[in-house]
Amino acid sequence: MIRGFVVEIVNTFIPRLTSFYLEYLQEHDVASFVKRAARYYDQTTIMRLASSEQVDTRRAAAMALGFLGDYGANSVLGVLLTDADRSVRLLAESSIKNVWTRDGSEQQRHELRRAMRNIAAHDFEEAIRVTNNLLDEKPLYAEARNQRGIALFAVGDYEDAIEDCKIVIDINSYHFGAAIGIGHAYLQLKNKELAIVHFQQALQINPNLESIRRRLTKMVQSF
Repeated sequence: MIRGFVVEIVNTFIPRLTSFYLEYLQEHDVASFVKRAARYYDQTTIMRLASSEQVDTRRAAAMALGFLGDYGANSVLGVLLTDADRSVRLLAESSIKNVWTRDGSEQQRHELRRAMRNIAAHDFEEAIRVTNNLLDEKPLYAEARNQRGIALFAVGDYEDAIEDCKIVIDINSYHFGAAIGIGHAYLQLKNKELAIVHFQQALQINPNLESIRRRLTKMVQSF
């Protein structure tokens, strides 16, 4: 009886979103978490909760934005990439990749997903064609440019891939994926020094990139 009363008192001091997240941890029902979050919160409120002093609230916000957020949540999630809590950082990493694909109009997002499917199917020339068209229409479309950079890298056009990825970072300073891409392209061009610089940049943006950290350590040791 007393324990139940204490739990109820504690729950009055946390946002509903946090309660939904704690219940998700017990039930592992993602659909329920998303549905309840969408019912009670809009993106602006969730972004505000992302700066809470309560770690579970930041975790809840980072997770919710991955399902409900659009590109407007990019900077909030970018800050959470360097949060003191590892779970917040990992949730933010997963979520920010999702919001990167939600920029632009519905038709533009459809074409972006098409280019991503082309890349997954190794149809890189078609991906380049699709992203060229997107960038003619929307030159500052960061994720379209990033996907073109990936396709250009795949066909061996490393210098143009680097150029695209550098523009991506100019547009979206939290795009650690583009920084990694630049590093890999410089390795292909046998420029180890610049590869190290850009892998370090990726880690500054997102310190959770353990495979990049290990690779960077080996590169620096053998430099």
